[in-house]
Order: sequence, then C-alpha cells, then structure tokens
Amino acid sequence: MPPTLASLVHHSALKLTVRAGEGRLDAPVRWAHASELADPVPYMEGGELLLITALKLDAEDREAMRRYVKRLVGAGVVGLGFAVGVHYDDIPEALVEAAREEGLPLLEVPRRTPFLAISKAVSAAIAADQYRAVTAGFAAQRELTRHTLTDGPEGLLAALASQVDGWAALYDASGAVVAAAPDWAGRRAARLTAEVTRLRERPAPASSVVAGPENEDRVELHSLGTGRRPRAALAVGTASAPGTAERYAVHSAVALLTLTTERSRSLHAAEQRIGAAVLRMLLAGEPDHARAVAGDLYGGLLDAPFRIIVAETGASAAARAQGEANGDVLGALAEVAESAAARSGEPVLVVPEGERLVVLAADGGTVVGACCDHAAAREAARKTDDELVVGLSAPAGPITASAAYKQAEQALSVARRRGRVLVEHEQMAAGSVLPLLADDAVKAFADGLLRALRDHDATGRGDLVASLRAWLSRHGQWDAAAADLGVHRHTLRYRMRRVEEILGRSLDDPDVRMELWLALKATTADTA
Repeated sequence: MPPTLASLVHHSALKLTVRAGEGRLDAPVRWAHASELADPVPYMEGGELLLITALKLDAEDREAMRRYVKRLVGAGVVGLGFAVGVHYDDIPEALVEAAREEGLPLLEVPRRTPFLAISKAVSAAIAADQYRAVTAGFAAQRELTRHTLTDGPEGLLAALASQVDGWAALYDASGAVVAAAPDWAGRRAARLTAEVTRLRERPAPASSVVAGPENEDRVELHSLGTGRRPRAALAVGTASAPGTAERYAVHSAVALLTLTTERSRSLHAAEQRIGAAVLRMLLAGEPDHARAVAGDLYGGLLDAPFRIIVAETGASAAARAQGEANGDVLGALAEVAESAAARSGEPVLVVPEGERLVVLAADGGTVVGACCDHAAAREAARKTDDELVVGLSAPAGPITASAAYKQAEQALSVARRRGRVLVEHEQMAAGSVLPLLADDAVKAFADGLLRALRDHDATGRGDLVASLRAWLSRHGQWDAAAADLGVHRHTLRYRMRRVEEILGRSLDDPDVRMELWLALKATTADTA
C-alpha cells in the first residue's frame, strides 16, 4: 500500500511529532511538497503532505490561519508539516487550533530533519509500493495463465475473481453469459446484458465502467477480440476501484481471453471450411461421404430431421454486385445461431456462402427458433444498417438435403418479393398461390395479355374484360355468366368470340383459360 502519514510518523529517522489531526493519520500520501506561498492551493493536486516554515505566513494570526488551513483541506491536502527552529521555535498556537478545527493532521518537523529527507522517504515508499504492485501483477499474470492453460476460461475467471476480491463474468458474441465466478455472480452478470450490448457496438478494444445492478458494486466491462466486431466481453465487479496490482490482473485477463478468442476464431474458421465441404456433399447427393467428413464434429445433426436456413441481406442485387451491401448482418445472424447452439448444446452447421449464409440445424431446436425470430433478425439488421431476408425449408434428412436447400431458396425468393423478413416453405405449400402473383414480372405479363381487350373496352364498344371474368368465374356456363352480367346469353357468346378474335387464341384451350384467369387475378386482386 502507498505511504501514509502514520508510516512517516513511525519512520525512526524523521522524528516527526503529531500536533493535530491524530484521527486522520491513515490517509495515503501521494507526494511531499514544500511551498512557502501564502496560497499554494493552485499548485496542489490532492493527497500531498505540504511542508512549510511559515516564511510568508502570519502564523500567529488566528483568522488568517483558519482561512489558510480551510483552503488546504478544500484542495485535498492530507497533512501539513511545520519545520520548527527556522522562523518559529515552536508551531504557533493559532495554526495548531486551526488544524484541530478542520481535522487536518499537523506534524512538527524538527530542525535536524530536512524537508528533503521527508520527500525521499515518501518517494522511496511510493516506489516500493509500485514495485510490490508490479511484482504482484506479474505473479497474478502467471497464476491466470496457469489456470487458463489447465482449466480454460472458467479457471481464469475464478482466479481473477480471487485476485480482485470480487466477481468476473464472460459473455459470448450475442451478449449472453457463458461463464461466471463465483457461482452466484452469473445472475448478477446477466442483468448487465444491455450494457454489454452497447459496449460490443463500439470497435474493439473498448471498455466502460458502470454501476452494478442496484448499485451493488462497481463493474468494469472490456471487449475481447481484435476484429472490428468484438467476439466477446469480460465483466469485473469490485466493491471499489481496483488498485495497481488488481489492474495488472484485469489487463492480464483481457489479454489472455483475447488470445483465447482469437485462437477460437481460427478453429472456428477451420470448422466452417469443413462445414462447407459437408454441405456441398449433402447437396451433391453424397450423404455417406458427408457423414464420413463430419465425423463427430456435428454430433447427431445428420442422423435426425434438420432444416436448412438460407439468409441474404435485404440490399438490392445491384448493390450487392457493387459490394455496397453490409455483410455484417449475416455475421450477426451467424453469431445468433452459434450462441443459441452453445447455450442449448445443439449441433449446428453454419456456412457463409458468398452473399448468403446457410445454416443447417436440428428441426424443432433452439437454433432454428433463434434464427427465425423476427425481433432478433430486425435487431441484427438495425445494428448494421441493413435488412435480413430468411428462407426456411421443411424438415429433411441427408438424402433430401438438396430438395430442402431448394425449398429454402424458394422461400427466400418469396420473402424478398413480399418484403418479408422470413418465409417458411410450409407457409408456401399450405397457403394460396395468389400472393405470388404480386411479382412484377407476373404483373407485366398480365398487363400485356389483357392490354388489347382493355384498349377495345376503352373505345366504348363493349365490356369484354368484365364479360371474360364472369364467364371464367362460372366455368364457361353461359346462362349463369350472362345472368351475372345482366345480358342475354347470345350477347355473351358474341363477346367471347370477339375475345378470341382480338387475342388470337381459343377459349376451348384450358391453358389459355388458366392464363387469362391468373392475368385477371394479377391485375385486380389485393395481394398486399
């Protein structure tokens, strides 16, 4: 610990005597400074032992001494050393009374003790304290390194919590708590998720100090990782600001966890390359080879029903071709999938595939739910100023993986056309085909097919479009369609012949009737 007034008083070579402020001798001394100015306050930083001979002070003026001592206390001066036998044979009573009133420790410095000796004693004690702190820091670093190598991040957190006499927690890329020490700290750390999320939005390295839940303690947050997006975060909770030795321990923990994170990233990249190979084999119809390559890496993922998720950014094709789309949103979705898998213990295969992300996860598991959570997708997109579009296949197995991939692609295409975040293949199969007619290409085809009939009607020579719609809706029943229109059936027959003449196509052809009906739906139906 740093030197205190008490340690200086007990220094046998200094021979200091306490004349006032006996109850505050435990105050740490940051420096010893000699000044004969009547007002040395502008040059004080706080924590000093001020040494004077009262060369320029009227030390016998009680009011002047009250003002002088009050200014010193206000500036954070922790003690006043008065040299006797220089200008005053003894410390004037006015100064002693003023020091007692303010509780300022007043030390009598004998003539044979030079101020330089006091400054040297303070300096030596500070240097010794710093040396002890550095030595303790290196010892803490060795201890943390040993625990990291033998017990992993959990062992490091336990050692760090012991070093700082507090608690420590590690957060993953999604901001969830993955480990904490002691055990009771996990619940406290979980209540800081919002602060961790805000920290991770800043480029690494980043740190912040926040009040713990319900102001229970002081918490330091540190991002981990060297990339632009931090991969994890460390929280350290203590009752007060850590000292030098504790600071060394925290910084060592940050460095060790960053190294661990970067090593994990290298392993993760290698795992993704294996995953990409497994996915290619599945899509090529080689499930046995895929299983052989995957080995135990993906657990039983390939032995149970799984789903395939295909995701892209919401940017336009032109923007993606020019490299303007922000790919970080796909990275955020990958982190969501991997974090959900880590928390639930589920296997997952995550493969970045150019402009898209492919995820293969167990059907009905936590990973699928997390990836298809609209709120999570929107939050990931918000952080990256982009949009996310997701297509989800039906449940499949290794033999039908290629079909499932196509299902996910089809769902993705529909989601993009509809402006949706997510479309599931089952929704497409169970729903109506009419929403698909909202596609611009379908509308253009419909307008082209019906334009000649609309141009005819615009001249006032008949109502061919309405007649065609009524006739098709009645499946070609002349009497029922004519009744709907309020015309004679012969009039309707004449109009249908005109439709055939203008279009140059026969209404006896079922394909023609189907195309005309879909064209009418595409140009009039409400597909919003």
